[in-house]
Amino acid sequence: MQSCYFCSFKYSSTLILVIALVIFGPSKLPEIGRAIGTSIKEFKKSIGSISEDSENNNKKRKLVC
Repeated sequence: MQSCYFCSFKYSSTLILVIALVIFGPSKLPEIGRAIGTSIKEFKKSIGSISEDSENNNKKRKLVC
């Protein structure tokens, strides 16, 4: 069953890549990929910063109490 799931995943990924290639063209794909990667990196960075701020606030509250 796992092999069928991975085949489906490969097929859907390939289909998405082909559609993106048709819509944006081969010259724009590296730029789009880079922009998506940068966006994901910034999102993860901001999520990490929010959780660190939350942990610091919890520690401060424990010290005050």
